[in-house]
Amino acid sequence: MEKKQLRRSNNKMLAGVCAGVAEYFDVDVTMVRVVYAALTIFSAAFPGLLLYLVMMLLMPRAEE
Repeated sequence: MEKKQLRRSNNKMLAGVCAGVAEYFDVDVTMVRVVYAALTIFSAAFPGLLLYLVMMLLMPRAEE
């Protein structure tokens, strides 16, 4: 069995964080982006932006 690893994706809009999460959980990247955007807007934006920046720094890049 192949071990999954959470990585930023090459399918990116900004840094590939949402696409990486979508690939890890095997869901549609558009749904992850919509849910992330909604959570960011309804939580006064700051926690969502901070979380994205932290994940961008901590998640390794996808191997080509």
